[in-house]
Amino acid sequence: MAELTQILDSPQFKAFASYTTIVLLKMLLMGPLTGYFRLTRKVFCNPEDVSSILGVSGKTKEEKKKYIRNDPDVERVRRCHQNDLENIVPFVGIGLLYILTGPDLSMALLHFRIFVISRFFHTVAYLVPLPQPSRAFSWVAGVGINVSMAYHILSKGCIL
Repeated sequence: MAELTQILDSPQFKAFASYTTIVLLKMLLMGPLTGYFRLTRKVFCNPEDVSSILGVSGKTKEEKKKYIRNDPDVERVRRCHQNDLENIVPFVGIGLLYILTGPDLSMALLHFRIFVISRFFHTVAYLVPLPQPSRAFSWVAGVGINVSMAYHILSKGCIL
């Protein structure tokens, strides 16, 4: 394996850092989007949230219960965020190990770009919602990239 300073200065690592930052920011923004949907639909999961956010502290427990419920739009955003967590976190770990193997720049860029595009398309397909199998294809593309990078790592003889 190349020396650490060479890796950190490589265009492959810089591309990885850039594309990883993009998908992590996208994932990070899903939290406030969930909050937005909760506020606009007045849907909460905890009684203390109802009191502090809606200012209904004088209401009875029963009156507050009507705000503690599930909403299809809120749940859709939450599931989209959960899917990001299940796919972007492995991308970060596998992608870092992939970079350590010194892949060809064009191949690394192809992997990173397909993954980022697939995650953004997945989010659009989930939130609009677009008809299936559009969301499924975008999910498969992202998982396929992670598997491809993992295969590359293992094929380089990185197994102990």
